[in-house]
Amino acid sequence: MRSVEDQLAIVVDAAPTPEPVRIGITDALGMMSAEEVVATRSVPGFAQAVVDGYAVRSVDLGGTQGISNKNSPREEVPQAERSFPVVGEVAAGSQKPLRLQPRQAVRVATGAPIPTLADAVLPLEWSDRGKKRVTATRPVQSGDFIRKEGADIQPGDIAVTSGAVLGPAQIGLLAAAGRDKVLVYPRPRVTVLSFGLELVDIDRNPGLGQVFDINSYSLAAAAKEAGADVHRVGISNAEPRRLREIINNEVARSEMLVITGAVGGSGAEAIQKVLSEIGDIDTTRVAMHPGSTQGFGLLGEDRVPVFLLPSNPVSALVVFDVIVRPAIRTSLGKRVAERRSVQARALGHISSIPGRRGYIRARLMRDADTRDYLVEGLSDTDGAPAHLLAGLAEANAMIRIPDDVVEVRPGDVVDVLFIQQRS
Repeated sequence: MRSVEDQLAIVVDAAPTPEPVRIGITDALGMMSAEEVVATRSVPGFAQAVVDGYAVRSVDLGGTQGISNKNSPREEVPQAERSFPVVGEVAAGSQKPLRLQPRQAVRVATGAPIPTLADAVLPLEWSDRGKKRVTATRPVQSGDFIRKEGADIQPGDIAVTSGAVLGPAQIGLLAAAGRDKVLVYPRPRVTVLSFGLELVDIDRNPGLGQVFDINSYSLAAAAKEAGADVHRVGISNAEPRRLREIINNEVARSEMLVITGAVGGSGAEAIQKVLSEIGDIDTTRVAMHPGSTQGFGLLGEDRVPVFLLPSNPVSALVVFDVIVRPAIRTSLGKRVAERRSVQARALGHISSIPGRRGYIRARLMRDADTRDYLVEGLSDTDGAPAHLLAGLAEANAMIRIPDDVVEVRPGDVVDVLFIQQRS
C-alpha cells in the first residue's frame, strides 16, 4: 500500500505548467506571473494633495513641527501672519500648471497636483475655509499632506516578480505601472468525466438500479474552486471504441483528466483497458480513508495526467481534495499546494482505520473565551455512515488522523484542514 506522501509526490511531479499567455489584468487574478514587470514611470507622476485644503509654503506659516509629531503641541502663528489671499483653485485631474508666490494660497482638492513652490497642504479643518482669503489656525511643516512624486513606484522598480501569484495588490501594482496586460501561466484545463452503467444525468428520472451522476458536477465544482478552467463531459458510458475516441479528444484539449467510477468493480476494468491503450495507468491502494483505491497515469504523447477516482461521491471528493487539488494548485504556481491546517481540540470520539491516514469531515469552531480551535467530527462518530454526502456539505474542515492512530478521544489535539467555508 502506497503512502499519501508517495502518491502526492508522484502526481505533483507530473503536474503540468501550461505555456504562458498574455491576458488583460482584469482576468489575471489568482494566476502566476510569467514575467517580471518593471515600472517605467513614477507613481504618482507628480506631487499631489492628500487632503482637501490649501497649497501653501510652510515657511509662510512658521511651521516648526511635521505631522509625524502629532502628539506634540504646534506653535501658534500670530493672526496677522497667518492670513493669505487665495489666488486660484486646482481640481483633481487638472493639467493647468500654477506657480505659488510667497504668502499666497491655492485651494486644492484631494489628488490635485501641487502648485510650483508649494511644499505643504493646509487641511480645510485647520483653516477658516475662506474662499477669497484664508486664515490658518495651525501651522504646517514642509511635506505635510503631500504625496510626493514616486512615493509608490519609481522608474526601475519591480512592480511584479516572475512567479508571483497575482492577488488584488499585484493587480493594482500592474495598473499603477500602466500595464493593461500581463504574461501569465493560465489556469490548467481540467476535464471531468463520470463512468458507470448505473448513472443517469440529472435531467432524467432514475429507474430501478439507477442513480444520478453526482460526481461530474461536484468534482467539476471542486476543480473550479481549486483554480482550474473546467470542462465537464458528464457520463461517458460508450462502447470501447467510442470511449477511446472521447478520451483521446479530451487528452488533446486538457492539461488534466479526472475520471470517476474508474476504480473498483468489473465496470471499471473496461475503462482501465481503454486507458491502458492510450498511456500508462497505475491503479493502486493508498494508505488513506475514505478513497483508498485510486489510480493515476499519463496519457498520450503529451503525457497528460489522468486521475481515477472512486464512484462513491464522498470518497471521490476526499481523494480529489487530498490528491488532485494539490496538482492543480502546483500548476497554478502556488507555493503551498495543500490546504492550510491548524491544531484543534476534539469534542468527541472519532475512530480511524489502522494503517491508513484518516480524513474525517468535521465542523471547526473557536472557543469564545480562550479562542482555541475546537473540532467536531461529522462522520465515523456514534455510528454515523462515512459515505453520506449531506455530512460533507455540512463540514467546513477535515480532521487528518495519522495512520498509527485508531481512536481520537475528547480533548485530544488533532490536525484540521480548512475546506471551503460555509456562509
